Amino acid sequence: MMKRCVPKSIFKVLLLLFGYSTLLTFSNIAIAAHKTIKIPLLDWSSQRVISIAMGKTFSQYQYEVEYQTMSEDLVWGALARGRVHFQLEIWQASASNEFTDMLHKKRITDLGLHSALTIEDWWYPQYVEEQCPGLPDWKALRGCAELFSEDGKSEGIYFTGPWPYRDADLIRALKLNFRIQRHADNNDIWIKLEKAQAANKPIILLNWAPNWTDQRVKGKFVEFPKYTPECETDPSWGVSPNIAFDCGNVRNGWIKKAAWSKFEESFPCAYQFIRNIDLNNQMIAEAAALVDYDGYAEEEAALLWLQKYQQVVLSWVKNSCLPKHKKRI
Repeated sequence: MMKRCVPKSIFKVLLLLFGYSTLLTFSNIAIAAHKTIKIPLLDWSSQRVISIAMGKTFSQYQYEVEYQTMSEDLVWGALARGRVHFQLEIWQASASNEFTDMLHKKRITDLGLHSALTIEDWWYPQYVEEQCPGLPDWKALRGCAELFSEDGKSEGIYFTGPWPYRDADLIRALKLNFRIQRHADNNDIWIKLEKAQAANKPIILLNWAPNWTDQRVKGKFVEFPKYTPECETDPSWGVSPNIAFDCGNVRNGWIKKAAWSKFEESFPCAYQFIRNIDLNNQMIAEAAALVDYDGYAEEEAALLWLQKYQQVVLSWVKNSCLPKHKKRI
């Protein structure tokens, strides 16, 4: 069972704080910063936890840090205007168009790729295969849509969050008897999943990898027709010859980092540090799992994440100019 509210003692939090601060207390590592680094916290847990973890790392070097909560669609204007300074998780399937457009306009700076590779698509827990034989092949959904209904009708429900995917086009192009139930908060999706698991009820929802389910719950992504660019632009391509978008989302997509175009000029050592950050699938999945499955608050999850990956984070620090500054007294 997922634990959504796990109480933690103040004593443990203090131990974590003390442990991490000692980790970064070595000579000549602090920087006297006179400006505030502004970090966006977006719509999903891994982005928020890792962003908070990086903010805590900057704080060890005497930077002032400010967090700003916003949706993914608003972060681009904020980055372009310097209202926030970097975004650590830009996913190809959901944000490549915005990223490319802003890059071409020279309103943001590309800070490079992570090692992590992504999937963003329809997903179900493993036990659903017993109730809908033929999965993960998408054609199985044509024969068992009613299993995913909430009101006993034949129309199945696909749960998703506030992100701009093309699921309605996919449903129409592949003639699936499903409707979309959209949630403003992605935590609502995980509550739906938890309830469905407890009742052994079929459920299908928008999921992604890396995510907490990689670490904590067995499940699979639906295997739709393989994505190609022609799927979006040429209606004659694919299984529905007169309709575009008859394919799944990009598989093995990239995750990138980007920054305000003047970030390097304003924070040169912080810029180097962010360029050095390289997240793999496990690191991102664990950040999400600490909140969405284990029930930790985001601040505490960030400390636990830093503790787990302390040596990796220190390597990013040491390969930047952060350690070369004298500690402020």
